[in-house]
Parts: sequence; structure tokens; C-alpha cells
Amino acid sequence: MEHVKDSKSGTSGAAIQLTANFFRIVSRPQWVLYQYHVDFKPPMEARRLRSALLFHHEEVLGSARSFDGALLFLPNRLHNKETVLHSETRNGEKVQITVTLTNELPPTSPVCIQFYNIIFRRILDMQQIGRNYYNPKDPLNIPQHRLTIWPGYTTTILRYESSIMLCTDVSHKVLRSETVLDFMANLRQKCGNQRFPEICTKELVGLIVLTKYNNKTYRIDDIAWDHTPNNTFTRGDKDISFKNYYKTQYNLDITDGNQVLLVSHVKKAMGPSGGPPPGPAMLIPELCYLTGLTDKMRADYNIMKDLNTHTKLEPEQREVRLNRFVSNIHTNTDAQAELDKWGLNFDKQLLHLTGRVLPAERIFQGPKSVEHSWAADWSKEMRGMPLISSPPLENWLMLYTRRNGNEAQSLLQTLNRVSGPLGFRMQRAVMIEYEDHQDARPSSRFCQVVVVLPSNRKDKYDSVKKYLCVDCPVPSQCVVSRTISKPQTLMTVATKIALQMACKMGGELWSVEIPLKQLMIVGIDCYHDTLAGKRSIGALVASLNQGMSRLSSLCICFPAALKAYLKFNNCLPSRIIVYRDGVGDGQLVQASLYCKLPIFDGASPLAHHRPKLSVVVVKKRISSRFFAHINGKVTNPPPGTIVDSEVTRPEWYDFYIVSQAVRSGSVSPTHYNVVYDTSGLKPDHMQRLTYKLCHMYFNWQGIIRVPAPCQYAHKLAFLVGQSIHREPGVKLDDLLFYL
Repeated sequence: MEHVKDSKSGTSGAAIQLTANFFRIVSRPQWVLYQYHVDFKPPMEARRLRSALLFHHEEVLGSARSFDGALLFLPNRLHNKETVLHSETRNGEKVQITVTLTNELPPTSPVCIQFYNIIFRRILDMQQIGRNYYNPKDPLNIPQHRLTIWPGYTTTILRYESSIMLCTDVSHKVLRSETVLDFMANLRQKCGNQRFPEICTKELVGLIVLTKYNNKTYRIDDIAWDHTPNNTFTRGDKDISFKNYYKTQYNLDITDGNQVLLVSHVKKAMGPSGGPPPGPAMLIPELCYLTGLTDKMRADYNIMKDLNTHTKLEPEQREVRLNRFVSNIHTNTDAQAELDKWGLNFDKQLLHLTGRVLPAERIFQGPKSVEHSWAADWSKEMRGMPLISSPPLENWLMLYTRRNGNEAQSLLQTLNRVSGPLGFRMQRAVMIEYEDHQDARPSSRFCQVVVVLPSNRKDKYDSVKKYLCVDCPVPSQCVVSRTISKPQTLMTVATKIALQMACKMGGELWSVEIPLKQLMIVGIDCYHDTLAGKRSIGALVASLNQGMSRLSSLCICFPAALKAYLKFNNCLPSRIIVYRDGVGDGQLVQASLYCKLPIFDGASPLAHHRPKLSVVVVKKRISSRFFAHINGKVTNPPPGTIVDSEVTRPEWYDFYIVSQAVRSGSVSPTHYNVVYDTSGLKPDHMQRLTYKLCHMYFNWQGIIRVPAPCQYAHKLAFLVGQSIHREPGVKLDDLLFYL
């Protein structure tokens, strides 16, 4: 990527002053970490014993030290390269310890970065759960929903463009007041004894539970139906029952002696002394509390409203919490003493930096064009305006049950009213009533099918989608009758449905100006299908036209997308930009290798045609946050805010874009990492194009968090993984049937 060697930053847009949730790490001048290898003679197996024998020699090693069982880290260099120490075990066995200097590590080395994170964990007076830290002593209770929230923080220390920094964000752990035993009892009542084991396993396996006696989380991997708390296990050289173990270890009485046990496969401990896996942990349902929310809870407006009161922080509230977090570290004498021993400290203030706000994009729809406002949507401005193009809907079918016949008729009339101003010609539908207990089976002679469902039952939706995507491929639209039952909102709902129906027919709703010619944009995402043996579903969506409004949607088949482009344009793309979602930092190398695998193989029409290629990794699950300071008030940055300095990584070509506007809470930026690039596009052009593509998702008249092809790929992968579990029919390849 020679074209960004001199500068990875853009210049266009208006400057904006921001703060970010980063705190610089400050170390004493010429700070070095000394790494030693420690050898015991005779060898000592137990890590705890090795640490005890080594730490007897504080007068030689000093009080600041970190030891993982084999490697010792010190802030100061010992007098000799090899230091021999002598200790004695409680049994009187003499042990020789040889401490050998192996490395002098500068502050930016990967080992040092890992070490900073270890030291930081030590000074936090909080409970680690997973990768984050929470404060169980300061719970927020929501008794009406039987929920408890533990406030906490996400923390990572990494090397960034200008310095090593701590990135920290506010986090919350939602705990349910019900135990797994309560959950199992309620489930047994609902489904009966015969189906209980099967349904219980399906419901519980994969869930995360918290055991409050040690504040640890476990993933439920299995249920031991043949075990109860009266079963025994070997502890040391004796057998002890689970019931007696919890009484002696934690002073807990188990009331139900007949409950089955939960199985969690504990991961192998890290480090050289990790040893073999400790075997599965057997957990008592009565002592395990469920974490997180069920789908039913997420669908409950009142629960989510009350939760958001505590967890959805406005920018000003979030900034205050972050400043308080670092302030508490500075005022904690034990934490400061530990940091001082190592010659380390943190800045007391959030990082200040300068971002840029890109100009607002002009949206073209029919004869009209508008620039979106700071609200980042154009639904009002474009109301009643004709679409760019929409094929006529001439032969289509609406299915409904007897009890929602009135809603179906109202929907049909309203669709006819709203479709005219959109320029979407819609003939009257063939109306067919079906029984609620049967699956409707329309034929493929229809060009679109609308199904009015009596409820939002997943199995009904899945069976409809599977039939209409695989067995009888035809674009389809499912509507729950409750959604169209309110006359006051029916016009809005019908307009949304009409837009989706036009998309699914191959219609183009709006566009933005894309100056690059012969450009193909590709979005790729994955969905992990747990029902089909944990296999991953890959989806690829590729643009076919200049305006990025016509797309080809496939389950990972690049040559087919190129053939579709060739057929549509009578030429091959001269430039391809791939946006790949769902890739972690550890998979970036594999993502960059992507460009060498499916595109240039012999089966591809590109076998002898080499386009310019860019591969951009898109990350939404990040901790980075930015705050704008406008007129003395802390607010969210406006849509189009770019950050490409200070908090970017020196070894990457990366940038952040704040593309959305949110009505409440703090906006989340999206992180883009260009891992491969032969396009020669300047950073300005790459950033601007990426932002433009966030305007092109036809399911929302506004800007979304990721480029539209990425979101389309996500929707396609989700539909296949959640509902149909098979590849959709090829008839649907060039249609947005999954919206």
C-alpha cells in the first residue's frame, strides 16, 4: 500500500474538536521491562510453590515483580545476567533457583503491552467477569422485572498512533433474579415431564450463568441428568458430595437434593504451568443465576425502557463516568503504590483530538434531491416522491387467515393508496384465505407473495420463508396482523411495506453520487447457524450498477457475482472494493489473504483480468467512543465525523466513521481497517466512498452504521441461518428478497 506510506489521513471536511475514551499511559523516561527465565532444580510442578520459593528473595528481586511460573518481569535490572538463589520447601527439600536475563523490552513491544494489561488488572478493585470488570457492591435493582444490573467497564491497553493508551468504556452486566432451578421448574410446568429433558437442553445449553458465591461466569455445555448434589467427586485424596462441598467451602445449604447438575467445560489455564484441562465443572442449578436477556424480554417495551434508563448513557453522563473511573485509580493509594513501583501512571483526562466532518451527501430520488440534516434521515423530505425505478407488480398474491381478513383488506387498500405517489404500479392482489393450522403453499406463477401472519411465532415464519425461498422461489413479504391493526399507523406501515415490495421486485429507491466508474462494491458477512451443527453461513452481496442500487446476492460465490456484473454491464469491473464484516483483530491476516483466493481462480471470468482491489474489514463491536464539545455542551459527533489519527493503530491503515445519528444515548462509531489495497485511492476518497455507501440501505430512509452491501450480506446470512438453513433458489439471486 505504497499510496498511503506517507500519510494514512484524509484532509477533506470541517475540523471538529473531540474527546475520546482513551487515557495515555505515562512512564518514567527510558522505561524498560526486564524479562528473566526462571529455572528450578529439582523441578517444581506446582506454580504456587514456585512463586512462594522465588518471592522469598525480595531483597534481591525487589517488591515489584510479575511471575507466571516460568517468566519473571522486573522494572530493574539485576546485577548479574545470571543470578542463582537458594530456597527450602516446608519439607526441608533444598531448591536451587536460576534467574537468567533473556530480554530487555521497550515500552512498545507486544510483551510489554500484555504486561501493562496484567498490571492494570491487579490495581482494579472490581470483579472480573469474562473480559470486563464489574462492581457487585453497587448493584442497580429493577425489582418489577426481577433484574439486577452490575455497573462496570471494558478496558484494553494497546499501542496507538501517538502513544500507548488505555481504552475504557462503560459496561453493564444484566443478571436475572431467578436461578436456573427456578427456570427449570417453570419450564417443566409449561411443557410437561415427557418433553422436558429435550426442551430444557435446547433452552439452557449455550447460556451464560453467574455463580454469586465466587462471582464467576460459566457457559452451560450440557446437563448431567444422572447426577444430583448427593453424587460425590474426588477432592485431594477423599471423596466428597457436592452438597457437603458447598457447605464446607462456601457455607451454602442446598435445599433441593434431587436437582440435576449442569456441566461446563472449563478452558485450560493459560501460561506454561497451565497443565491439562481441569475437567468439566459441575454446577448446582439452585446456585446459578441466569445472565442476559431472553428474546421475549427484549421484545417487552417496558423491560427495555426501564433497562435503558440505567444503561443508555448520554454523552455527558458517559464522560463523567469515565473520568470518575480514572479519578478513582488516582485516589486509590494501593493502586498508586503498585503503579509507582513499576514507574507507570495514567493521564487524568480523556484524550483530546481533532476529527473532520464530511459534507452532507445529496440524496437523489425521482425528480428531487435533498441534503440530509443532522438527524441523518430523509423520510419526511422524500414522502410521496416517486422512486428511481420500480417494476410493475402485476400478478401477486396475499394470504391471510379468517380472523385477520379485515386487516388484510385494509392493508391492500392502503398499499394501493401509497404506491401511486411512489410510482410503483400495483395491480389488485389475488386474495386467498388459509387455515391457521396449515402451511400455505402458493405456486411460483406469482411474482410476489404477501403473507399476513396471525402471530410472530418463529416456526410459522420459518416455514413460510423456507418454502418461498427454497422450494418455490418467489419474493415474499411477511406481516404480523398486529402490526397493521392500528388505523392511525397503517399509512406509515403500508408505505414501509410498499418500499420493501418494490425492492424485492428489483426496484431502485434512491441513490447518492458515486464518481468512480466500473466499480463493484462487495459486502461479506457470516452467521453461525447453531441448529445446523454450528456451521457458518457466508453471504456475499455485490453491486451491479454505477449507483450501487442494483445488487447480486449469493451464499459466497464470487465468480457468479462477476458473471452477473458482466451480463449487466457488458464489461468487467476495473475496481473491486470488498467490505468484510465480522472479523476479529486476530483474523486480519486471513482477511487480507481473501483477495488471493476466490477472485482470481481459474473458474472466475477474471482469470486473465486483474482489477484494482481493496479489502476493508468492518468492525462494529468496538469500545471506542467520541464526544463533541459544541457550545460548551458534551454531545454526540454529527454524522459524517471521521477520526483517522491519534487513536488509529501505527501498523494499520484504519479510520473511524460516525455515520448514524441517535435520538438517545451515545452514538457508536464504526472502525474500518483497509487490510489490502491496490486501488491507489487516497484516504479521503476511501473514507468518502465508505460514508456514501452507508446511505444506500433501502430498508431505512437514513444513514446506517455500515456500508449497505455489508448490511445486505448480514440480512441474507441471518435469514439463511435463522430460518431456511439451505441455499436460496437461484431465481432470487438478483433480488433483495431477504429485506
